[in-house]
This record gives sequence, C-alpha cells and structure tokens, in this order.
Amino acid sequence: MTTYEVLLIGGRSGVGKSTVAWEVSELLREAEVAHCVIEGDLMGQVHPAPPDDPRRSAITERNLAAVWANFAALGHRRLIYTNTVSVLEHDMFVRALGGGPPRVVRVLLTADDATARARLARRETGSQLAPHISRSDVMARHLAEHAPQDTVRIATDGRSVVDIAREVVAATGW
Repeated sequence: MTTYEVLLIGGRSGVGKSTVAWEVSELLREAEVAHCVIEGDLMGQVHPAPPDDPRRSAITERNLAAVWANFAALGHRRLIYTNTVSVLEHDMFVRALGGGPPRVVRVLLTADDATARARLARRETGSQLAPHISRSDVMARHLAEHAPQDTVRIATDGRSVVDIAREVVAATGW
C-alpha cells in the first residue's frame, strides 16, 4: 500500500493560495523534492454543472482522481493542492488518491478584509469583482469557524510570498 502526502492550501479569495503554491513548488524544486501541483479551482470548472452534482464536488473528485493517477503513475507521492475549501475536504483526498490514507497537512492562509479586497481588485478586472469580494468575506468566516484544529493558519497580510512559502514548506516537513 502506497502512502501519499498532500499539502492542502486553502483560504478565502484574494489570500494568495495560487501564488504561494507556485512559490512552495519553486522552493521544493530547488531542494530537489519531487512533487506535483493541482489548482483545485480548475477541477470543477464546467457549465452547466452536472444535474446530479450542482456543487461540482463529484466531478471535482473524479477529475482529481484522474489527474492524480497520471502523476502517481510517474512515481509521485507528494501533492500540493489549492482550493478555497480544500482544508475541509480530507475525505475526498482519501477517496480520490487511493492506495491508503494519505498524510495530509492542512494550511489555511488568512488575510484581513482590506488586504483580500485590494488583492482581488488588482486581479479581477471584469464583472466578477463584487461577487468575488462577497464570497471571499463569507468564506473567510466559514473557514475560520470550520477548519479542523490541526490546520496550520498562516497570515499573509504585509508579508512576502517567499516568507509565506517558507513557512508552508516548514509545516510539511518535506
């Protein structure tokens, strides 16, 4: 039975999940630590949503399992996965990765409302700024209340991406 290691990077929109994940990947590359990265938001991007899967959780899990199978076939054991609610989805990773329960490190990136809104304003140039801000505010509260106790919380306000990524890598022990 193969055991996999998973780094789940979660947090509200505008907290820096993707940016931090790519910097974590670079730090691991420099240390010659084998790993792969999956941007979770892309695993369920389909419109319309399947009628029996309106939240797109089943299609996300199926896509994750398919992509992971390709990485695992190459011998990979470590996965970095980003998604707003990834720190709440432990069971999905157990099912999708197969081979026995993975070792999971949950990291919840945090930022105050002003920081998240400023970052979103730089990123969102179309019609989705206001909805993203609203969802970000709601998710920040939801994640703060529901993230498991073993979740490592890392504030991103006023910090460099490199410093945040170093703290994330330290949390993994990789």
